[in-house]
Order: sequence, then C-alpha cells, then structure tokens
Amino acid sequence: MQLTPNRVVTERNWVAERSETVVPIINGVRDDLGEVFDTDVDHVTESQYLEEVDVVFADGDVAVNVAAMVAILRTLDVEGDYPGFVVDELLGRELAATIAGTQPLRTLGEATFHYADLQVHGSEDENAGVDDCEAALAAGFQERLPGWNWTERESPFSVE
Repeated sequence: MQLTPNRVVTERNWVAERSETVVPIINGVRDDLGEVFDTDVDHVTESQYLEEVDVVFADGDVAVNVAAMVAILRTLDVEGDYPGFVVDELLGRELAATIAGTQPLRTLGEATFHYADLQVHGSEDENAGVDDCEAALAAGFQERLPGWNWTERESPFSVE
C-alpha cells in the first residue's frame, strides 16, 4: 500500500461518508454506557461527527496514520474470518485510540472499541475488517466529542 496525500483524502472521504452508519453506533454505545455508569450522555449529530472528522484529518501526522489503518481495515478479509480475528482487533483498537487522542481518552477509546465491536456486524458483501473499522470510528470519535459529564468539568486533580 502506498499512502499519498490523495490517498489520505480518499480515506477521509470514506470516513465522512460512513456518518450514517457510525453516528448511530456512537449514540447506541453512549446510551448503553450511560446506563451502565448511571449517567446521561449526550447524543452526537452527524454534523458534529463530520466536523470532528475534519479536525482529525487536519492534523497531517494523525491523518496519515488514521488513513492507513482505515485503508487496511476496509480492505482486510480473511477466508473464514476467524483466523483474521486478532489482526482486525489490533488494528481496530489502535485506530480507535489514535482517533480518541491523548490519555485518558486514548485508553477509553481502546476499551470502547471492544464494546462497540460486539454491537457491530458487517454485511455478507463487505470485507471482514469493515465492521471493525466502523466500531473503531465510533469508539474513537465518541471519545473526542462532548457529551460526557466528566469531560466537561474541571478535574479535581489539577495542581495549580
């Protein structure tokens, strides 16, 4: 695979075009996790998702890595699927973490990927890695976007 600026644009556009699939996954995950953690979590709109896609891809160093993982996942297919289970999990987890950003969001993105991945099942006509890619996009972007109460307050651990 060769990554060029044009290829990064292609992968960015693919990520943006998945908004109708990814945003409902984000909101479903937020509903479920909000219930588990006894908190209300705001839903994400398609416009919020698309704006944040632009933010991620505006940082060239992040963009090239996100584009590479997206390109690999959406073309990844393993005969019988199960033997490829580990590689698509590794790539999905890392994609979610890279999109989520710095700690603690990075680790939360990785953890949320595994939950989202259980909720997402690709169609028979898609490569096996596409559903992992969608779960990773949902996990990573849902960490970046506002809506969690704990991210919208001052940390009690800040040292002045």
